[in-house]
Amino acid sequence: MQRRVLGLGAVLVTVIGLGGCGSSDSGASGSSPSNGDRTTTVKVGVIPIVDVAPLYLGQQKGFFDSRGIKLEMVSAQGGAAIIPGVVSGQFQFGFSNTTSLMVAQAKGVPVRSVANGAASNGKVGADVTGVVVKKDSPIKTAKDLAGRTVAVNTLQNIGDTTVRESVRRAGGDPAKVKFVEIAFDQMPAAVDGGRVDAAWMGEPAQTIAKAQGARVVASPFAETDPRLTVATYFTSTGLAQQNPDLVRKFTEAMAESLRYASGHPDEARQVLTTYTKISGDVLKRLTLPSWPADVDMTSLEKLASLGEKDGLFGGKKPDLDALFS
Repeated sequence: MQRRVLGLGAVLVTVIGLGGCGSSDSGASGSSPSNGDRTTTVKVGVIPIVDVAPLYLGQQKGFFDSRGIKLEMVSAQGGAAIIPGVVSGQFQFGFSNTTSLMVAQAKGVPVRSVANGAASNGKVGADVTGVVVKKDSPIKTAKDLAGRTVAVNTLQNIGDTTVRESVRRAGGDPAKVKFVEIAFDQMPAAVDGGRVDAAWMGEPAQTIAKAQGARVVASPFAETDPRLTVATYFTSTGLAQQNPDLVRKFTEAMAESLRYASGHPDEARQVLTTYTKISGDVLKRLTLPSWPADVDMTSLEKLASLGEKDGLFGGKKPDLDALFS
């Protein structure tokens, strides 16, 4: 779901080189996390989207402070910046969609997921992402997307992979869908202006487009798996080995944050105003993802299988147990 999440090919060599240095990701800034009486400042690479609301809410509620962690969120355009940033030690933790993490690990990038991030809410027609078309479009179902141009925020990623699955399930030919890359915030105008036949939109783009009369014709996440684990928080394998206490505390605080956000959706919605420009009617109407505390391995296995079918892993399937367990 992230912007520019996958563009990993151009940076993989650099990332692997950085990961081999071994010294740059040895710890966090601030005092030692092993000292319970002191606070450790850690940087988290994030994308300012709806999905990361629990992180900010957990910061507000003191779930990280109580464990001696002072969060410093650093906004990035997507995983193409966050993954190498984590491996090099620029960030101690990062947020990335699960397909990008699978691609990175299959390429030898030393990353490991440490906490859940976001999941599909399982509602076909009302999920956190959807394929959107103009009100008067002849496209009625995902099957009709075959032979059409569909915008995604990043090519060869969780977006086009799950859109293909929606087309396949609806009886269409996924190989006949043409994907083009357009930023989420530009998608409503692209659909309305006829530059593309459809667009796979996250929030708030989806809500903005619907307010302009657009229709949702597919919910790729929910249709791929209603419990699909979409994104997680991750760290470098070096930090996980060298500072397991910090990783444990971050994981515990993140789990508490996810549980709180799930139980207090109005607070999660309101915290969006602290790190995005979302407000007013869009804030009230936008669709929230699900925020379970645990990843759903069955859904990740399905996603990996689809990624393999799409040729994302270069012939080497990711080790999901090593990456997400």
